Amino acid sequence: MVKYTIRRLIQAIPTFFGITILSFLLMSAAPGGPVAALTFDPRITPQERERVAARLGVNDPLPIQYLRWLIGDDWMRWDADGDGTADHAFLIPLDADGDGEPEPPGTRLGMLRGDFGRSFFARRPVADIIGERIPATLELGFAALLFGVTLGVPIGIIAAVRRGGVFDSFTRVMAVLFNAVPVFWLGLILILIFGSWLGVLPMGSRCPMTISGGCPPIYERLEYLLLPTFVLATGGIAGYSRYMRASMLDVISQDYIRTAKAKGLSARQVWFKHGARNALIPLATFLGPAITGLLSGAAITERIFSWPGLGRLAVDAVGQLDYPVVMAVVIISAVATIIGFILSDIMYALIDPRIRFT
Repeated sequence: MVKYTIRRLIQAIPTFFGITILSFLLMSAAPGGPVAALTFDPRITPQERERVAARLGVNDPLPIQYLRWLIGDDWMRWDADGDGTADHAFLIPLDADGDGEPEPPGTRLGMLRGDFGRSFFARRPVADIIGERIPATLELGFAALLFGVTLGVPIGIIAAVRRGGVFDSFTRVMAVLFNAVPVFWLGLILILIFGSWLGVLPMGSRCPMTISGGCPPIYERLEYLLLPTFVLATGGIAGYSRYMRASMLDVISQDYIRTAKAKGLSARQVWFKHGARNALIPLATFLGPAITGLLSGAAITERIFSWPGLGRLAVDAVGQLDYPVVMAVVIISAVATIIGFILSDIMYALIDPRIRFT
């Protein structure tokens, strides 16, 4: 298992760099560009636009821009006389902003070292902004995942055991409805009913707006978590229940299930102990990416409920053409997806001891 995990991690390295190259090229080809985003004022002169472009380095060749974004620019500069000022540069200009003074060495560390640059609009390091949003995204994501698995898996098992019955038919119809109803529509309807008409639940946000210095512990503001969790979990409930039902139907026809019944085991032991464990193997394919996909956030749900997470941050950044933030969210999502598929393979062996990787 350890050797397999290490091998998969090594195999993921080319995939990761391929994603970075593709993402960077797509962002570079986007209309407008960072210069347009920063100089939208029509009163700015062409000379000022050129200085902004030089400061951002967008006039350099794409390979140089990619390397600067990936690993920084301190390796491109060196201090020849030891006076603390960059005396020489490799492939990039010393005077990036056109002010007649050389730039200090090491102005950018690069994405691989946790430096995603500075937000164009917040004027702050992107890493700090993302660090503030990750707890909210994890909080909502884990709640939705727990809710979806806790309900979806038992529903799928019971529906398979009672195939063709009223419960099976009802859950199949509800699964279709949950998959068909748009998330934004369901969220708005729930806000209208429980927030506006009944007034029993908050209409949005993560905690009361009057609180300063951060939100209180989660057990003191559960009412703020109920609606977004349910909306985000509806797709998971429908998906997990359908996949679990199909997998369970295949398992209960196996010989070892008939043997367990013949031994006189109770129905609960047969279905949940012997059958469900093997039926969970196909579900592991979806649980791995779902767990790490929590980092990428749920853009629509967070936007509707004003939840301060990564999804909402990404939507706002796209609308503002805040390229550093967009690239950071894309890379975090890519890493989470790669790790998710590796976790899926590991979960196979944890669920079924018969599976061994060499």
